[in-house]
Amino acid sequence: MRRGGHAEALLLRRRRGPARLWVAVLALLAGTLWLFSSSSAGLGLGLARSSYGLQLDSQFKVLTLTSVLLLKDVDVNKLWRTADSNGWRASSAPRTYWPQSESNGYLRVRCNGGLNQQRSAICNAVVAARIMNATLVLPELDTNSFWHDESGFLGIYDVLHFIKTLKYDVRIAMVIPEITTNGKTKKLKAHQIRPPRDAPVTWYTTVALEKMKKYGAIYLTPFSHRLAEDIDDPELQRLRCRVNYHALRFKPHIMKTSSEIVNKLRTEGHFMSIHLRFEMDMLAFAGCIDIFTPQEQKILIKYRKEHFAEKELIYRERRLIGKCPLTPEEVGLILRSMGFDNKTRIYLASGDLFGGKRFMKPFKAMFPRLENHSTVGPGKLEENTRVLAGSAVDYMVCLLSDIFIPTYDGPSNFANNLMGHRLYYGFRTTITPNRKALAPIFMDREEGRAARFEERVRQVMFNTHFGGPHKRVHPESFYTNSWPECFCQPNPRNRADKCPPDNIYEVLESQFQSVEGEDIEEVKSTNQTDSTSQIEELVV
Repeated sequence: MRRGGHAEALLLRRRRGPARLWVAVLALLAGTLWLFSSSSAGLGLGLARSSYGLQLDSQFKVLTLTSVLLLKDVDVNKLWRTADSNGWRASSAPRTYWPQSESNGYLRVRCNGGLNQQRSAICNAVVAARIMNATLVLPELDTNSFWHDESGFLGIYDVLHFIKTLKYDVRIAMVIPEITTNGKTKKLKAHQIRPPRDAPVTWYTTVALEKMKKYGAIYLTPFSHRLAEDIDDPELQRLRCRVNYHALRFKPHIMKTSSEIVNKLRTEGHFMSIHLRFEMDMLAFAGCIDIFTPQEQKILIKYRKEHFAEKELIYRERRLIGKCPLTPEEVGLILRSMGFDNKTRIYLASGDLFGGKRFMKPFKAMFPRLENHSTVGPGKLEENTRVLAGSAVDYMVCLLSDIFIPTYDGPSNFANNLMGHRLYYGFRTTITPNRKALAPIFMDREEGRAARFEERVRQVMFNTHFGGPHKRVHPESFYTNSWPECFCQPNPRNRADKCPPDNIYEVLESQFQSVEGEDIEEVKSTNQTDSTSQIEELVV
């Protein structure tokens, strides 16, 4: 009996062995299916209509059991194309009757911060003026404190184009006019208010409007992030897009310089742009200082104490939650892991990199074909790219590049605005590294555990939408992703997503009874875009 029992037990174990193996295989297969489907969903595409080569044959019954093979099937060359639009196109034109009411007074604002923080503030100022039925005084740019540059709005943007493009939306004045009382003429003094951060629409319709009606003009300062991004009215959100992507056009000399750089880069085919946010202010803000020399750490600590609130920051913890900017070497390793080779032409948009050449050396060894606006621009480039204008040139070149890679999209207004702008102008490919997911991979490599490094990097990097339409999820900014408010479909399932009529601006012209003889063709062409060609005609 004992021998028989033993034999039966042995037979049972032998029978269970293959069963357990099949369970393990099925579990692994399920995991692979989940990884494959999540990756393709992350690309913003269905399996059947992926524009990046992740196709699945309907007759193919057995999936490979390793993510490595799946990721190797991705053709990185297809990333040079624009992302799949899924039938969407950009349109920020009004969808409803959009009349202007009588002006309640004058709104003056001072936009602080860098070029792109100011850009967002200008958009908010136009929307605030619309909310209050106010006349907007041409926004002031606080260039002196941040940039030590006194160019101002007039020196950076095309003012006539700005006013003309927004003529259906808000009244714009160059200055607050003088008033005559009892035969005496004097300048109207604006009542100064410090608006709350991310103020709701109700603050403007109550507190701000009350002061405007009382004094005739108000002066909101500072005006960075002073209007909530989440607004329920889609027409106000579309107005933000009209300002950001149509009305705010740089001065001709900036556009010309940008055009020359793009044309030169394109003579040899595709090029990508990278925003290397490895600068002193961002590193100090992030608290990521352990990789620097003791002397450099002192500089960063001093800068942080002078400019930011005191807070204990632990480098390893910050890095693991994705708060540290990628180093130039890490950017190079990501690109190489994805399949880009050393012939790839790269335009670098950045300020002075902290730590200098020693951080750039490994990146240059991997990708030697690096350019910036000084190395690839025309002879008199420096005259046209001082400070604010230089940032504007970088912005335009990155906008028109085939691929854009932001290395730090946290509080970086440059990267966030560009991602939104590229989405709007034809879903141009944007590769956004997930720093939180990449951090443990890089840390393992630094500690000698480099097995499967490139495979793990690819697994993270190909799980993204690459610039296609996707739902905006907090904390993603409206300026980073204006879908669906500023997009439409010619044949939508939802009526709210239907594109406005092609003659929308003729209709508005008739409704508003605008000044006779004003040419509306420019406004029409610059307020609605169906393809990437229109922006290139404007710039290149």
